[in-house]
Formats: sequence, C-alpha cells, structure tokens
Amino acid sequence: MNQQESQVDEIRRAVRQLCAQFPEEYWRDLDERHAYPEEFIRTLTRDGWLSILIPEEYDGSGLGILEAAVVLEEINRSGGNAAPGHAQMYTMGAILRHGSPEQKQRWLPGIASGDVRLQAFGITEPTAGSDTTNISTFAERQGDYYHVRGQKIFISRVQHSDLMLLITRTTPRDKVLKKTDGLTLMVMDLREQGDRVRVKPIRTMINHETNEVFFDDALVPVENRIGEEGKGFRYLLSGVNAERILVGSECLGDGQYFVDKAVEYAGSRHVFGRPIGQNQGVQFPIAQAYMDLQAAILMRNQAAALFTQGQECGAEANMTKYLASEASWKAANAAMMTFGGYGIAVDYHIERKFREARLPLVAPISNNLVLSYVAQHVLGMPRSY
Repeated sequence: MNQQESQVDEIRRAVRQLCAQFPEEYWRDLDERHAYPEEFIRTLTRDGWLSILIPEEYDGSGLGILEAAVVLEEINRSGGNAAPGHAQMYTMGAILRHGSPEQKQRWLPGIASGDVRLQAFGITEPTAGSDTTNISTFAERQGDYYHVRGQKIFISRVQHSDLMLLITRTTPRDKVLKKTDGLTLMVMDLREQGDRVRVKPIRTMINHETNEVFFDDALVPVENRIGEEGKGFRYLLSGVNAERILVGSECLGDGQYFVDKAVEYAGSRHVFGRPIGQNQGVQFPIAQAYMDLQAAILMRNQAAALFTQGQECGAEANMTKYLASEASWKAANAAMMTFGGYGIAVDYHIERKFREARLPLVAPISNNLVLSYVAQHVLGMPRSY
C-alpha cells in the first residue's frame, strides 16, 4: 500500500466515525421537514473536511481531488447526503487555478474556518438549461463595479451561502466570434446585495434546497472577477470537471449504501424457509450493481489522477459522473426489489435514498448530454445538438 492509499484509508475511517454521530434517523427527520443539515455541515467544517482542497497556506488541508471525493463518497455510503456541502469543494477548482493571490488570501482562510460559506454556483438559467453559452444574465461594467441583471434557476444552497460563484455574459452573444467568448466568472458576495438579489425556493421531491435567483442590478466589484473578462467559460471548466468527479463519488457512495443494505437484508430475510439472498433472482441484480460500481470507481480514480496532474480530464470526469450515477440507480432498484414492500416504508430509509439517487441522472448534467459529449469529443462523431 502506497502513501496515498494509506491516507485515503485513514480518511475513510475518520469520515465514517464522524457520520456515526448522524444516524439515518437524523437524515430522515431533515427530509420530512425539508430542513438544512446545519449541525452536520458545522461538524464537517470544524473537522476540516470541507476545506480539504484548500492549500495549507490558506488554512486548508492541501490534499487532492481523490481525497475530497472519498470524503463525499463515505458520507453517502453512511446513509447521509453530502450535497448540502459539496459545492464548497468543487467551486474551489476555478478559484484555486485561476484566482489571483489576493483573492485566495481574501476568501480561502475564511472558507476553511467556516466563517464564510461558498456553497452557491450560479450557472443554469431557465431558457438556457445545459447550454451555458446561451445564458442571458448580463454584467455591465460601470467603473469599479459590475451591475448584474438576469435570472438563474436550480441554484442550490443560496440561502446557506455567503458567496456565489457566478457566470454571466459581459459581451452579448451576437457580438462574439466564438459562443464561448464573452462569458465572465466572478464571486458575488450575497451578504451585500439586500433586495438586489431575490431568491424563490423550488419545492422538490427530495430534501435539496434549490432556488430561482433574480438579479436586479446586483453589484459585484471588478476585483471579484476571476481571471480575465470574457474568458470565464474556460475558467468555469476547472470547477465543472471537479464537480463531475465529486458528484460521481457521491453516487458511488449511494450505490455502495444500497448494495450493503441489500446484501444484509437478503441474508436476514427468510421466506419459504430460506434466506431470500439464496435466490438468483435476488442475487444477480445486486451482483451486477456491485460490478458496475467497481468499474465506476476505477474511472473515478483515473479522472482524479488526471485532474491532480493538471491534465485534460473532461472525458474522464464526465464518464465518471455517468457511470457512477447509472450504477447507483441500478443499485437503488436492486435494493428496492430486495426489500419489497419494506423498501417504500419510511422507517427503512431505502425510499429516501432511492429518491436522492434519481437526481444525478439529470443533474448537474443530464446523462444524455454526457453520451453526446463522448460521441463527439472522444469518438469524433458529428455533433448531435
């Protein structure tokens, strides 16, 4: 076992111990109330897990994307939900790689300590969907400030975030040669906006605080811009690839949760004088889901290695998210079938995790778009959209 493998094992054990303080009943109660896991997030922050990617010079742990991925994986495998805190990790990609030294010094120590939360990622818009280049939210520079007008949708954790990483247009789409030009990435301090930023919650089938956000002449200092004006799409990719790897890792945790639960239940549940796990009709779906998860873990590890080395990993990051979410959903269905009627009983927790496992098939990117990406950018086939 090499040093990284040993460290990863230590992280797994430590996160499992932390999660043991927050049993499944904790998450069920939050789900029923549609409440934010404030105590859990505070504990994660206190123990340094949400600052794992922040360099030591800014009071973080200075570890890599694989170590961060394992943290989220273990949270979900424990029966919890890492989504309320995961954005703080993947938004780091753009800031760490493209932020100025002054910006890092200004924001990162506070984020590491928990004094400042960066949980909101403002990308998606009602009329653009996954076509980020077609967004219409516009930031007009006037002196030392950008004046932001427009709307975003499905922006999660806004009400529990101090800062938002925001992508806007600063040049109209019809004024640029390439549609990826004219987009600018910036950090908006939500605490300073007052009624210039309006938030409208969206009720969903899972406990996932997400919102419509309206910008009515919101103000962002020019010094909060990440990198060069008009080049934000390229900077955004650093965060997006990290997002794919980390969300995929949550799916891996969910999938392993379902397999663990299904195997345990199949061995203890007796019908017709024998454990139901003795039947191939029960065994095979669980075994298939397990194998799919193991394959997705290998892809995740490859994507993480490339990301850490600073190499291009768009294909691997997208394939990680696709393979992991599909494997997790297969495991969810296998667990639901194994538990039978008890699977839909709230007290057994399967139904909550089942609902949560459905989301990654369509977010943060639809799996159909991942297929299109691979077909075009990996296999060289014509663009399909």
